Amino acid sequence: MWCIQTIDAIFRACMYDILDLYEEPYDPKRPLVNLDEKPKQLLGDKRVPIPMKPGSPEKYDYEYVRNGTANIFVAVEFKAGKRVTQVTKRRTMKDFALFVKMLVDEYPDVEVIRLVTDNLNTHKGKAFYETFSKEEAERI
Repeated sequence: MWCIQTIDAIFRACMYDILDLYEEPYDPKRPLVNLDEKPKQLLGDKRVPIPMKPGSPEKYDYEYVRNGTANIFVAVEFKAGKRVTQVTKRRTMKDFALFVKMLVDEYPDVEVIRLVTDNLNTHKGKAFYETFSKEEAERI
């Protein structure tokens, strides 16, 4: 809650809606799935580590080489113990839409997926319409 200066009535109502979802019993036809992503640096060794030997631990240098970045999407259906992950080069609206499509395709026999996301600027309905046809966007 570091970015919320005051908890107003709108925030409180949204928070209770989410907490009510978490209290519901597990329903495999209406899975509750949390989705988030995390950017990660891709780091390499600047010097070759010295392997461990009996009585001596591995030795490695504190310096590293930055090899770019990647994004990790993860969706967790915690009541079923299921998770879906994907690594992408970026974290754009298109990447978000493609990941959600992959997630939807993982659940072919459900009535609805109740997807909980944060307010990141890429988590918008228009992401689907900009990435897919109108029919596919509405299916997702």
